Amino acid sequence: MKLKVACQLDYESKENVPLILILRPQNSSGQQVIEENYTITPKLPISEYKDVYGNLCQRLVCPVGSISISTSSVVEAQDNLDINFAADYVPVENLPADVLIYLLASRYCEVDKLFNLAVEITQNITMGYSQVDAICQWVRKNIRYEYGHSCSSTSAFDISQSKIGVCRDFSHLCMALCRCLSIPARMVVGYLYDLKPMDLHAWFEAYIGDQWYTFDATQSSLKGNRVVLAYGRDANDVAFSTQFGEMELLNMWVSVEAV
Repeated sequence: MKLKVACQLDYESKENVPLILILRPQNSSGQQVIEENYTITPKLPISEYKDVYGNLCQRLVCPVGSISISTSSVVEAQDNLDINFAADYVPVENLPADVLIYLLASRYCEVDKLFNLAVEITQNITMGYSQVDAICQWVRKNIRYEYGHSCSSTSAFDISQSKIGVCRDFSHLCMALCRCLSIPARMVVGYLYDLKPMDLHAWFEAYIGDQWYTFDATQSSLKGNRVVLAYGRDANDVAFSTQFGEMELLNMWVSVEAV
């Protein structure tokens, strides 16, 4: 499906604040960017670089006062995503070198604290895709989706205890449980068509059968028509905005429409 995705961020700054944004989708095997617009008001100098995960990052310094950042893209997205219960577990010694980082504990994914839970959830389940699917089903069944109960410091282990969170929390918990089983897992953020309520969304991918497969524990069935903005170890790496000073986000608006 061809999708028009858009986002607007309105900030108020009390000082000159360096800002890093990840708001541009890029071409990949699963999506093709057809048209793009990126507007900053007032007009400011901006530079771009690729981070270590291959994400397109925009860098600028916001002056004192109000600033508005608007982006929109028309993207050809996949209608259907691969589901393959025959995808096997890949032994660690056979993993590509650039995938190994997604086996390790990270800021929000405390692998050492969740091993017993991962083993319990996947007991007697075939190694590989079926294990990851079982983790998603367990998280969907046992964790309640609700705003206002988690924050920017909430981790996978925290969610395993409180059993309540939002999409980033669901993803962190699933990823940590996968890594406990030596299955590489990385976080993905972007847009999902027909998401309710509409917002930027987080899901994850697991490396099995020598490729990355998409999983989303917040959805009862795996939906396509996603537009990826960023990949990373956890929410630290994929933040749409990282500021280095006193700056307030006044408004955020997100839209995904079929073209």
